Amino acid sequence: MRRAAVVAFVLAGVTVIADSTQPSRLATLLTRAETSGFTSTSSYDDVVRFMKAVDEASPNVFYTTYGETFEGRDMPLAVVGTGLKDASAASVKATGKLRVHIQANIHAGEVEGKESAQILLRDLATGRHDDWLRTMVFLVTPIFNADGNERIALDNRGRQNGPRNGQGTRANAQNLNLNRDFMKLDTPEDRAFVKLWNDYDPQVGFDLHTSDGSNHGYYLTYSPPLNPDATAAVTTVLKDDWFPFVTSNIRAKHGWETFYYGNAGPAPGSRADGPPAPARAWMTFDHTPRYHNNYVGLRNRFALLSEAYSYATFEDRIKATNYFLEEALTFASRNAARLASICAAADKASIIGQSLATRARIARGGTVTILMGEVEDERNPVDGHIMSRRKDVIHPEPMVDMMWFEPSLTEAVAAEYYLPESAGKALALLRAHGIQMRQLSRPVRNLEHFAITGNTTQRAASSMDFGQHAVRSLEGAWESSQEIAPAGWWAVTMNQPLARLAFYLVAPTSDDGLVFWNVLDDELTNSRTYPILRRR
Repeated sequence: MRRAAVVAFVLAGVTVIADSTQPSRLATLLTRAETSGFTSTSSYDDVVRFMKAVDEASPNVFYTTYGETFEGRDMPLAVVGTGLKDASAASVKATGKLRVHIQANIHAGEVEGKESAQILLRDLATGRHDDWLRTMVFLVTPIFNADGNERIALDNRGRQNGPRNGQGTRANAQNLNLNRDFMKLDTPEDRAFVKLWNDYDPQVGFDLHTSDGSNHGYYLTYSPPLNPDATAAVTTVLKDDWFPFVTSNIRAKHGWETFYYGNAGPAPGSRADGPPAPARAWMTFDHTPRYHNNYVGLRNRFALLSEAYSYATFEDRIKATNYFLEEALTFASRNAARLASICAAADKASIIGQSLATRARIARGGTVTILMGEVEDERNPVDGHIMSRRKDVIHPEPMVDMMWFEPSLTEAVAAEYYLPESAGKALALLRAHGIQMRQLSRPVRNLEHFAITGNTTQRAASSMDFGQHAVRSLEGAWESSQEIAPAGWWAVTMNQPLARLAFYLVAPTSDDGLVFWNVLDDELTNSRTYPILRRR
């Protein structure tokens, strides 16, 4: 009945009649950004009304929700595909198509991804990308940080060029950064994200942002997973094929430059056996899986982070994000079977015995030419504060390539790890991530324990990135032990699909695991050994 109904919506001052027999009417459905002449961004209610309007107008779009924010707002999800019975994970998986998750607004001041995701949803419903729907099913979540989105203010993003009527906050309503929470899961939003990924298991995940920092010459920068433990086959496709396809097509069609995310900073000293280094380096951000792109990489999946240039106009940032999605999804559609096959192979591969990183550092590469830019002051007409505006000026500059990471500490992956029943917090977190465990019905012998030689905590002032955590670090080594994992303990095997993620959580020296986030603090009090045992 909902497909036959004619439903009237008033959205941002525009009356829209949605009728399943006339999908062309969706062309008159506009986002808040579009109706305001790109002076304003969509509110939470705007987004929900927009998504429901598309749902009512298209048989290929299903509106649903997948969790609640800290303040109790429903988290909206649009499931888009042909041949779907409903929005359920079972229906999506039954299509056999590549599953693509598009997420935006994790930082609610970085708003153009939210607008682009809505535009994409409208385009899919109007049939503009019917070729994509032959190979892919989409999960679209345009407003991840809905609570932060509603805290609109003119000064939330410093000198960012609009929207001139303000934008939301970086943190959620708990004052936590959702893009630092994917391992510890302190927020309901990230717990909902992980459940969505456990249920639907997308093979591709987009995370749409806005840049900070350097006055560079790119309209958009991007990043694959950066953790050294990410599946090599995944990162190779992104670096060798996918991102080059996006870059060349955007340049050819629109004349806009895109490149890997970075910020310009002082270069390290010259190599003793080489020529003098450039004065500056192009440096990426972080390798830890608390970030979306790195977390998705440890799940054996393709992650594409985009960062529209903060000092381009709001309208141009939306265009740049649209162009990025257009080219990236064209590549995904043409290579859907290949991408799905790579993910499936990674899920089946065992990592037992491999030497994987538990900590990492930025690797110093060769020289790369970076396009730097200039900005000029522009006064916001609403309150007079100064924004930066991109000038159409580009300065090529050779810089040291510091865009990738290398292990700084490694550990051989064991066959199994064993957790005591008393480690309830750790067991709950592993289950939340979807990691498979089995309870022992009989004791396991011939194990190793981790002898602790250093156990330190660092209590920083409360921050949106770390919350109240006094992050912990262990030093030591694995050694043979007479200890037994008795019946009732829980085993985590390393030949399961999420083994890379499980390893990074349970490894005692991990810089983003159970130890780091204080999950095992009760078990580590006055202990000389790590409470988790292992069998090589």
